[in-house]
Amino acid sequence: MVLHHRRELIAANLIAVLGAIAAVPVPLLIPLLVDEVLLNQPGRAIAAMNALFPQAWHGPVLYIIAILVLTLILRLLALIFGVWQTWQFTRIAKDVIFHIRRDLLLRLERISMSAYETMGSGTVASHLVTDLEAVDSFVSVTTSKFLVASLSIIGTAIVLLWINWALALFILLLNPLVIYFTTIFGRKVKHLKKRENSAFQLFQESLEETLDAIQQIRASNRERHYIRRIIDKADHIRHHSAAFTWKSDAANRLSFMIFLFGFDIFRAVSMFMVLWSDLTIGAMLGVYAYLWFMMGPVQEVLNIQYAYNGAQAALSRINDMLKVDLEPTYPHKHNPFLGKSTVSLRLEDIQFAYGDGSSVLNGVNLEIKAGEKVAFVGASGGGKTTLVQIILGLYPVKTGRVLFDGVAVDEIGMDVVRDHVATVLQHPALLNDSVRINLTLGREIEDEKLWQALEIAQLKQTIQAMEQGLETLIGRFGVRLSGGQRQRLAIARMVLTDPKVVILDEATSALDTTTEGDLHEALQNFLQGRTTVIIAHRLSAVKQADRVLVFEDGQVVEEGRHEELLQNNGLYTSLYGRQEQQQS
Repeated sequence: MVLHHRRELIAANLIAVLGAIAAVPVPLLIPLLVDEVLLNQPGRAIAAMNALFPQAWHGPVLYIIAILVLTLILRLLALIFGVWQTWQFTRIAKDVIFHIRRDLLLRLERISMSAYETMGSGTVASHLVTDLEAVDSFVSVTTSKFLVASLSIIGTAIVLLWINWALALFILLLNPLVIYFTTIFGRKVKHLKKRENSAFQLFQESLEETLDAIQQIRASNRERHYIRRIIDKADHIRHHSAAFTWKSDAANRLSFMIFLFGFDIFRAVSMFMVLWSDLTIGAMLGVYAYLWFMMGPVQEVLNIQYAYNGAQAALSRINDMLKVDLEPTYPHKHNPFLGKSTVSLRLEDIQFAYGDGSSVLNGVNLEIKAGEKVAFVGASGGGKTTLVQIILGLYPVKTGRVLFDGVAVDEIGMDVVRDHVATVLQHPALLNDSVRINLTLGREIEDEKLWQALEIAQLKQTIQAMEQGLETLIGRFGVRLSGGQRQRLAIARMVLTDPKVVILDEATSALDTTTEGDLHEALQNFLQGRTTVIIAHRLSAVKQADRVLVFEDGQVVEEGRHEELLQNNGLYTSLYGRQEQQQS
């Protein structure tokens, strides 16, 4: 991905080189004046200035002012090139991070539900925000600084060799020892950054889960317990973050202390060389200046490993997300929905288990005729909702096939199936947005059709009574609506999709009996002629079906009409016999 910015990278590197060329000579200029002006030992610098200016101007004042002006110009150029180079690297980094984030989001679009449920929303959000920020900081800031620092060190090495090769070799050979010891310190704190990032991830997951369920938690008077749990996670962050911060700071200080030891040794050696060699006092001051000049770049080089460790850990987690299983992509060989008002549904020998657990569905075989209304009933855990997830392709089956009008889904494509099969769940997913957006999910639909759908869902008068009508914000997960209103809003959304197959999974469980009766009556015309699956525990909903399938332990154990099943004295009778007696 970085290679797509080859030209920008080359430009950034050239700018960095120009910046180094402007910055490196600066520490040498003023010390040169000590020998050539103050100690009256004219050399190349004075000769160059004498050649540029009239003889009448020659003198210490000219030399000092000229060198000062040149120093200021070089510093200004170094600043301009530095900002320009940072801008170039930032553009590249932001573009790279955007493409990584986009790829993660596109992968999230097709991630398998089992993989997503294992990771959790907090982990995914952490990858998309926190981890990418760490990588972004490394690419845009640290890499840029590292390049400039490296060029500065190289430039300084050349100047030191020019000043005095023996002293320069001594300095340059000792510096790798500083880097070596610092690397050792860096390895010791590397694992601490991983622990800190993991603690942040667990905190974020716990926080999101608690906030999502805050109403239920408060209603159960358990907010103290869950807030304490989040505080414990925050305490783990404090512990791991503190350990990483002070230990990495200690490692930094130790490495810097080693650098200062070297600096003091270099100063002493350079003084000896003034006494015992031809090294001048000005050159010695130049060496001092370059030792301080090198301090920043060397520190940048030494610090890069800490930023690298954090970015590497973050990138490792991002790569793990890029490796998660995706939903299978099926070719669009046949479209059984095309030109039809509805289709039949057949399941053949469906076997399914969550992960390595025991089977939830055991050889389910059933057929629903086109336009037939069938109810799935049974005790909780019988496999009814799991079967719906399989019909929608959210979970892959171990064995078996799902067919619409005799065509298997692996010849249709799951996107085509989901375009024509609408599901209303007991706890519908609602966005923290307006009623309109929750109805349309971003599609362009006329207001007239929205009101018609709301009327069928028995929600039209409620929305009209709201001050902002369709533009009313309903809050996170529809928190500003009642449970029944949320379900009816989801039903209206289903109506707008004009599906060929409808699945109602406890879709009216939160409604009172009067509203439910009105809703069933309003839905009667809409569902007429559409293949419909109803999952319900209420007898009023089950009675709407042409046929009832009774599930137990992942198998269909009874089948027939409501009246027939009541007479069989089987599981259905135990589930609904008492409700029948109460209604009678």
